[in-house]
Amino acid sequence: MTPDTVLLDLAVLADFFGDSVREYESCTPELPPRCWAILLGRFVEDAMVVERVRFALNIRESDGTVLQEFQSTIIPLFGACYSNGRRGFWCEPKELLLITQEAEAEGLEVLGSIHLHPDWHRIGPPHERGLRVSQEPTPMDRHLFCGSGWPLNMILYLERREGRLYHSLGAWAPPPESGASCRPLAIRFFVHGR
Repeated sequence: MTPDTVLLDLAVLADFFGDSVREYESCTPELPPRCWAILLGRFVEDAMVVERVRFALNIRESDGTVLQEFQSTIIPLFGACYSNGRRGFWCEPKELLLITQEAEAEGLEVLGSIHLHPDWHRIGPPHERGLRVSQEPTPMDRHLFCGSGWPLNMILYLERREGRLYHSLGAWAPPPESGASCRPLAIRFFVHGR
């Protein structure tokens, strides 16, 4: 069974936070922000320790097989909004293999992934503003988490309030089957100097 706890130094996510904010700041209702990365780390007792974030090539808009998967499966299951090529991430398989091999050489494992959810109900196109997202998995996320089988799936939620950006972070074990609920994981942040 997947450990129930994630141990994390927020500094590990600094590049991901920075990229997420840049994506959020430059998005438009037609071009949603996207940010996705692989989480590397290790299992320690009853926890997963995230030690590194690795960005990877997204072939969501360029690979014929991926485009066909979205057309035949994803869009019919989760809606026309996923015909927008900026929705979703698909890691290039050879790069994922290389990342896995590099992690193993350093005594680490691929624990899972992290991706961005924006406050789309505020910044998205008017016809999509009823879709309220957060750091919780969407039906599409649950489908992808189930498919990857990775033990850790994190979601960074960004929202603008009173001119400032705020975030929340969720961590999830994959559902036992597509469409089922994900099990929330506790996140414990490292306290520097203690």
